[in-house]
Amino acid sequence: MLLIPAIDLKDGKCVRLRQGRMEDSTIFSDDPVAMAERWVNAGARRLHLVDLNGAFAGQPVNAQVIGQIAKAFPDLPIQVGGGIRDEETVETYLDAGVQFVIIGTKAVQEPHFISDLCLEYPGHIIVGLDAKDGRAAINGWSKLSKHNVIDLAQIFERDGVEAIIYTDIGRDGMMQGVNVEATVRLAQSIAIPVIASGGVSTLDDVRALCAVENEGVIGAIIGRALYDGAIDLAEAQRMADAEESD
Repeated sequence: MLLIPAIDLKDGKCVRLRQGRMEDSTIFSDDPVAMAERWVNAGARRLHLVDLNGAFAGQPVNAQVIGQIAKAFPDLPIQVGGGIRDEETVETYLDAGVQFVIIGTKAVQEPHFISDLCLEYPGHIIVGLDAKDGRAAINGWSKLSKHNVIDLAQIFERDGVEAIIYTDIGRDGMMQGVNVEATVRLAQSIAIPVIASGGVSTLDDVRALCAVENEGVIGAIIGRALYDGAIDLAEAQRMADAEESD
């Protein structure tokens, strides 16, 4: 089980939001590169970077900081989301050393965009599906679409995406535990890997996800719990590795 620290970027700083609300943010660091180093030193095998300003603006805003992190850790797989709405942005991030780009809103609104990207950049495209009550949310979670999340995931699997990041937006940033049932339902409906996100707040959540790894849940993105100290990354990754070897 891959435990992936989240670094959410707002105005060049590392923050966390509650339920995706930009006005409800907590600043954890003025130096995102140093924060990335902290997680790398704790044993992170991948980083999850989100350009929060970009997600709301519909274009990259914190790309410079993201490039600095990728340059500082050239051997570390980095996945980036937030405001990626055109092929030029995808190419810019991949050229900067990012391994995976995450498409969210644009994937739901224009699914053909994903099939084109998968043809052009095979192995580098991840779709982020944010859901509430089984329906996909878009535009920084400000709107619920009419689309069923599982139906969308199956379409993107056929297009050739590398993985699906599934976020239960009712739980994100609220420290209420991960929605294992919904995550497993999605993973069972497709053959490509699913990465859980939203609500991972204790070691018990990590254990619960480790227990369903065989269903196709290969990783978990952890945000606020790391910053609040509720989860120690090194300890959690050791535990996840031990569960895997049992």
